[in-house]
Amino acid sequence: MPLLDTMDASIVDLVLYASPVTQVVLIVLLSFSLVSWAIIFQKFLLFRRAAAENKRFLSLYWKVEDLVELRKAAQRLKLSPAARVFLAGLERLDPYFSMKSEDDFRGMEEPERVAGLKILERTLKRSVDEQVGTLESYLSFLATTGNVSPFIGLFGTVLGIIEAFQGISRQGTASITAVAPGVSEALVATAAGLLAAIPAVVAYNYYVSRIRVIASDMETFSTEFLSLVEERGVQSRSGRPAGQGPAGVAKAGLPGMGLK
Repeated sequence: MPLLDTMDASIVDLVLYASPVTQVVLIVLLSFSLVSWAIIFQKFLLFRRAAAENKRFLSLYWKVEDLVELRKAAQRLKLSPAARVFLAGLERLDPYFSMKSEDDFRGMEEPERVAGLKILERTLKRSVDEQVGTLESYLSFLATTGNVSPFIGLFGTVLGIIEAFQGISRQGTASITAVAPGVSEALVATAAGLLAAIPAVVAYNYYVSRIRVIASDMETFSTEFLSLVEERGVQSRSGRPAGQGPAGVAKAGLPGMGLK
């Protein structure tokens, strides 16, 4: 087996022959780092699939005229946040689907219709919050790793320096030969803490920015969906025909609202 070069060998020796306390610190930091990288890769795959399915659903929303087909498509796109919001809205609108005619819808009292819209608005908002919570899961661990790991490494550094000074006291000399091993061991702990923290902080900030974009898209979608239902209801009560528009205008499925 080829020998390690001088730098690699010295670092490996510092880790293998470090004091028990320093080794415990390094093991803790290694654990934080491994879990952080697992979360980073898992979130990378999740966000990529969620973005792709979101794009696909929004494309279908404005093209597909059949509500049943659109519902089935949304149910298949399990990672699309917008699809989850859409399904939550449809579930809240299910009681209106049971109305057989426009007269049934018009027979509702105005306060009842307004209350229904308020409930739908709260349902959409709650669904958006739930999707954001799902996307944010485990990100707190990345934040914790980024905040705590440098201090854990610093803790190991302080202990290493204390041990180095104790070694000086035992040997009765302050030469660089006596001090260097303990200081080097201490600095390895600091470096390990930074290596664990930096990727976690970068990934956390990146995923938080992605979540903000997705949350903004969901809020825009839910606002358009709510406005669509409210607009069709006003047109139905005034007796005016529903206007022609993009395919997405024909999605709420309320009787007498020009929606399929």
